[in-house]
Amino acid sequence: MRVKAGNTYKMGLQKTLFKPGVNREGTDYSNEGGWFDINLVRFRKGLPEKFGGWAKENFNTFLGTCRALHSWVALEGTKYLGLGTTWKYYIEEGSSFNDITPIRSTTSAGDVTFAKVGTGDATITVADTAHGAVANDFVTFSGAVSLGGNITATVLNQEYQIATIVNTNSYTIEAKDTSGDPVLAAAGDSGNGGGSTVGTYQINVGLDVYVPGTGWGVNGWGEGTFGSVTALSVTNQLRIWTHDNFGENLIINVRGGGIYQWTENNGVTTRAVDMSGIAGANLVPTVGLQVITSEIDRHLIVLGADPINDAGSARTGAVDPMLIAFSDQENNLDFEPTITNTAGSLRLSSGSSIIGAVKSRQEVLVWTDTALYSMQFVGPPFTFSVNLINEGTGLVGPKAATTATSAVYWMGYNNFYAYNGSVQTLPCSVHNYVFNDINLTQSFKVNAFTIADKNEVGWFYCSASSNEIDRYVIYNYAEQTWVYGQLSRTAWLDAGIENYPRAVSSGYLYQQELGFDDDGSPMTNVFIESSDFDIGDGEQFTFIRRIIPDFKFIQNDNENGSVNIVVKTRNFPGDSLTTNSTSAIQASTQQAYVRGRARQMVLRFESDDDAENNGNLGIGWRLGATRIDIRTDGRR
Repeated sequence: MRVKAGNTYKMGLQKTLFKPGVNREGTDYSNEGGWFDINLVRFRKGLPEKFGGWAKENFNTFLGTCRALHSWVALEGTKYLGLGTTWKYYIEEGSSFNDITPIRSTTSAGDVTFAKVGTGDATITVADTAHGAVANDFVTFSGAVSLGGNITATVLNQEYQIATIVNTNSYTIEAKDTSGDPVLAAAGDSGNGGGSTVGTYQINVGLDVYVPGTGWGVNGWGEGTFGSVTALSVTNQLRIWTHDNFGENLIINVRGGGIYQWTENNGVTTRAVDMSGIAGANLVPTVGLQVITSEIDRHLIVLGADPINDAGSARTGAVDPMLIAFSDQENNLDFEPTITNTAGSLRLSSGSSIIGAVKSRQEVLVWTDTALYSMQFVGPPFTFSVNLINEGTGLVGPKAATTATSAVYWMGYNNFYAYNGSVQTLPCSVHNYVFNDINLTQSFKVNAFTIADKNEVGWFYCSASSNEIDRYVIYNYAEQTWVYGQLSRTAWLDAGIENYPRAVSSGYLYQQELGFDDDGSPMTNVFIESSDFDIGDGEQFTFIRRIIPDFKFIQNDNENGSVNIVVKTRNFPGDSLTTNSTSAIQASTQQAYVRGRARQMVLRFESDDDAENNGNLGIGWRLGATRIDIRTDGRR
């Protein structure tokens, strides 16, 4: 920020009010008067303030990495939250996570037998011809009897996660008691579990990290087999769930896999079931890439559905990545097109695979790998019209688009976009920072989110050196400012049914924008740093000796909150920054004496929120117009 009045350099106290938003498109010197670096700080009404905090909604955990959240309220008022993970699908009711993962198959009695690997070993070999399982699958045994020693019926007759696949006819498990502790086989464990054992297998688990060369369109943009017809199954691609309601019931889909329904009247102790096997089902797709409900006209839509065979008697069972199938109006079990109903299908033409879709006003927006379509209900005889809106604005991942108050926003392969009747490329002041440091191989993990009461839309993504989400970028569409930072949230759900957003990380469900702490501990690494500023054009050296802060502390019965003001200096743009002084500022601080002399200076504001200092527990802050005592100090 060049400090100057007319042709004379100003001396003494100078107000520093930097431009809102972070700009990384130039150099830190060319962005004089602006902000250059940031973490866990947002802008509101042009001024920086600390992020809201988070706390666990409950201390129960779920299995697998959750990448999908969906909430709804039943007619009688019960609140439900659906969570789709790499291993399971849960419904949270109250504080409990209820496993409703669909069942893949159930054996006949006696098809499953057991054999210990060795005495003193917990490993048990399970024999089941053509079991169809993969490592980490879940199976529940019933009807087994003791092997004769430590491996009792109680040990065997419970849910297990498969440890290893031996071959197509056998696999291993690790024996455990009902508390989950290992149980070691004894010398007397020579039995096979009897002739009445039944194995009930849940649907195959999916991958937590994308492995190149598998699945529809899950390679990074421009890499390998993006969008090509490769072998596809629910086991060889990144596990992504989509879900929506048809009335009170929940419809869920594993990308590339089956379509299932959980019936609310049956309760949370019942599992979702394959829709194609429900009584009355008529040509319901057996696989798909995404499910979504057209709420106004009450159709269930399956994107990437398997087509009906030439005889018109059944579905083929193979994903058609550009086919959209939709049910009859008000009947999600009838997908057979007739002259008396509104069921049908259509195929998109631009691109090689549907990537994702979101609901917007009066339409469903559908992205392929290369284009954006609008799907609108028009009634019989065509039911839906599909219009190509734009080519060249593909979606980086199935969860990378979201609907906000003002528009639909999404992340493409090299830009951010908005749609409100027409497609706009968002001017982005952190474009290169994001797209030069993103792991596009894991682009299907990108998840878009909104914080409506803050006018924010954002994206969580994997940085270039990470295979899991560790970064975010946020756009304030009301103030047109950008921020970024480090935070791991694999799924997010904005406030609505609850008064706060919810998100997941490391097997826990969190309440977001709640207080100012990190789950009961001070929030770490909170800062905002300015670009370089000087006097004139850096012809003179600058001397700074005093700072008069302008902070508003938001306190929760804590008067000890503090923010550090750090003064950094350098003489030339190519020099490294040197920290000259750090001053702790509290609500009672009137001024802070500092020292710094150089051609260029940087101000950094950071919370003193380390694990050893609980002074900022429950403390938020907002930065105003700090004044600095700055003056020229010679030319040499």
